[in-house]
Amino acid sequence: MNIALATRRSPLAMVQAEEISAALRERHPDLEVELVAMSTRGDEMLDRALAPLGGKGLFIKALEAALESGRARIAVHSLKDLPAVLEPGFALAAVPARHDPRDVLISRHGPDVDSLPRGARVGTASLRRQAQLLAVRPDLDVVTLRGSVQTRLARLDAGELDATVLAAAGLARLGIDRGTPIDPSVMVPASGQGALGLEVIARDEEAAELALGLEDAGARVVAAAERHLSA
Repeated sequence: MNIALATRRSPLAMVQAEEISAALRERHPDLEVELVAMSTRGDEMLDRALAPLGGKGLFIKALEAALESGRARIAVHSLKDLPAVLEPGFALAAVPARHDPRDVLISRHGPDVDSLPRGARVGTASLRRQAQLLAVRPDLDVVTLRGSVQTRLARLDAGELDATVLAAAGLARLGIDRGTPIDPSVMVPASGQGALGLEVIARDEEAAELALGLEDAGARVVAAAERHLSA
């Protein structure tokens, strides 16, 4: 038997898809897993902020189209990119074990937000992060920063920015040991951050059953509560 997984092309997304592929093959040694790497509108439109363009939904539509066409049968998402309520005909088949949900500050000046100099330029693509940074440090110059994790870190290292904020789970999955986790009392993580979501066509019982084998009940319950609050 074989199964195709839809994923974004970004380095982090590919690592996440490989993680799911390896887990499926471990449970089903005879299973052949193909990764269908796709470019989404969110990946292509890097010169503008996400919110006016449709938010994180830009990252999932191409993958859902692959499910609808049969090109893939399981889509591997960062759970925080999935809306709390999916479009009719789709189902969240599994939420695997969750990684660290916290955000991480990577700075050229010190370990925490308080150590940033007055007026420091902090890059982020997230309105959530922007709002919480400015809530504790209204003097900061928060600028839009998009692209892959590697691209964002390169701009920081080039001196274009004083700091950036990235997800701890993404850094860990990429093997990048940089920065300091931000206490959730200072920055509340996005709902579902650190978790993956495996999406299928609702009527595809075989794909749903394969995905369900990777379910972590605790991660599902916590993520469901967070997603309910953010809906």
